[in-house]
Amino acid sequence: MLVIHDTVDISEVQSKPYPKELARILEKHGGIETWNDINNLCFDIEKPDYVETHTTSLKHRQSKIESEHWSIGNDGEQVWLMQNNEDAYQGNARFYHNLMFYFYAMPFIVSDDGIIYENIPSTELMGQKYAAIKISYDAGVGYSADDEYIIYYDPDSNNMEWLGYTVTYGKEGKNDDWHFIKYNSWQLVNGLTLPKDLVWYTVEDGKPVKALNTMTFSKVTATATILEPSVFLMPKGAEVIEK
Repeated sequence: MLVIHDTVDISEVQSKPYPKELARILEKHGGIETWNDINNLCFDIEKPDYVETHTTSLKHRQSKIESEHWSIGNDGEQVWLMQNNEDAYQGNARFYHNLMFYFYAMPFIVSDDGIIYENIPSTELMGQKYAAIKISYDAGVGYSADDEYIIYYDPDSNNMEWLGYTVTYGKEGKNDDWHFIKYNSWQLVNGLTLPKDLVWYTVEDGKPVKALNTMTFSKVTATATILEPSVFLMPKGAEVIEK
């Protein structure tokens, strides 16, 4: 599972130094100052038979996912699940509650505190060479501090092209089973270059080999509006999802 900061208050934005390589990537995608001026991020994901609407308070990391069948939220203290029909949601709500936000908020999400950066050798993916930055976390950060990412980017344009990631949620220690997402296309939203289409790939010998499924993000907004805490409160009839 990706590192989750669902009880972390990052409302006091502080400037901090980043590796120059990451700083160039962030600048290419709109700049960390622009990102820090944004207080909420919202988007839709179209599933085969319904639409998910994702809303996140960026500074406090409260979040909510709404669909016609179920809703999942994080009010800053607990994760909750509301099912409109019995057994409508079949997944792990705690795992999923901000999973898509973390994928979507790349590369800005790896500017959070508690992160360790490492430049690694250039890597060839699908016949093209990319520069790469490996990201890991200090002990005790989030639920899954053993998670790791690799951002693969074009060394000429500094555009992020791929994300490699491991899943350690519910497990002990590091994981060498890497997954890959192609950041297939981008869209400009309020000064930020954010993903439009993400493509997951099958993996062989630790490398992506074949497109598996595509996820498209629409109705994206990123504004300075501070959302009321009531937006994320657990509704009557919902259940708390324990760790």
